[in-house]
This record gives sequence, C-alpha cells and structure tokens, in this order.
Amino acid sequence: MAEAISLPNCPGEDILALARKIKLVLFDVDGVLTDGSLFIGDDGQEYKAFNSRDGHGMKMLQKCGVAIGIITGRTSKVVEHRVNDLGIKHVYQGCADKLPVYTNLIHELKIDPEETAFVGDDVVDLPIMLRTGLAITVHDGHYLVRQHAHWATTACGGRGAAREVCEMIMYAQDKLSAELQNYL
Repeated sequence: MAEAISLPNCPGEDILALARKIKLVLFDVDGVLTDGSLFIGDDGQEYKAFNSRDGHGMKMLQKCGVAIGIITGRTSKVVEHRVNDLGIKHVYQGCADKLPVYTNLIHELKIDPEETAFVGDDVVDLPIMLRTGLAITVHDGHYLVRQHAHWATTACGGRGAAREVCEMIMYAQDKLSAELQNYL
C-alpha cells in the first residue's frame, strides 16, 4: 500500500474537487514553463531554460492518464525539442489568439471545458483561463491573472510551478502517493 503523501501547498477541497475532473492540462510556455526570460544570440537563435523537475512532473502526470498540451504565443525550435523530449502531443505555437486553438482542441478530444485546466501567467492567457474547469497561475503571474485564477502555485514560472500543478492534480485524483512510491 502506498504511503500517504501530503502537499506543502495543498489547496482547499473546492480546488481539489475541480482538479479531480481534469483530463487535459494545457500550459503556456514563457513565464510558466520558463521564467519568461528570452535569450537571443547575435545569430537570432533563441534559448530558454526549462526546469527538469517540471518536466518529470509532466511525464508522471501523463503516465497517470492526464493528457498535457502546450498553447503558446511564440514559436521556437527550443519548445519543439522540449515537448518532443516530454512526449507531449498537443503542441500549438505561434498562437496570437489562443482561445480558438483551445476550443478546437477540446472539440477534437471530445472533452468538456470542466475537464480542462490551463496554466498561464499573463493577460493573453485569460480568455482560456476564464473558460476552463481549473484556471491556474504561477506565483509571479500578472496581478489580473492571479485575481481570476482558481489557484496559484507557490513556485514562480520556470522554477517548479509546473511540477506543483502536476502533483496537485495527481493528489486530487488519488494517484500521487502511488506514483511517488515508485521512487521509495
């Protein structure tokens, strides 16, 4: 039997109830999976830093049966490499307007908005966040996004926030203890 795990930033029962329904988690990239910094070389090559623990959390969540996707405004080969490494299938880059992508995706997957979560950090993410079952922001998200999110992580973007999200959803769905037991 798996040892019970408690979360350091455990949300209230109302948020856990929303998280129990989640079948798809969508993440923004800049400011959520990264700290928002853009490193651009003299040759125009773009670099981003991703947190390896965030990546492992995303792999665990997928293993537990929750799909993961990316909807981001920028287009980057770095993101393409990262999502391939993580096995993320639903990837949409260069989306100036993210809402139509979200709407088409949930229609294609035949899931209800209440079964989706979106993790964003800036006002461009609000149109989706206001329509999902679980709107999440990172600790350093824009004040308006924090105001409209159901839950905020204690970690900043690119610094473990995605891992917190993944573990919280696994916890709500009674899958975290068993998943972490694999490492004990």
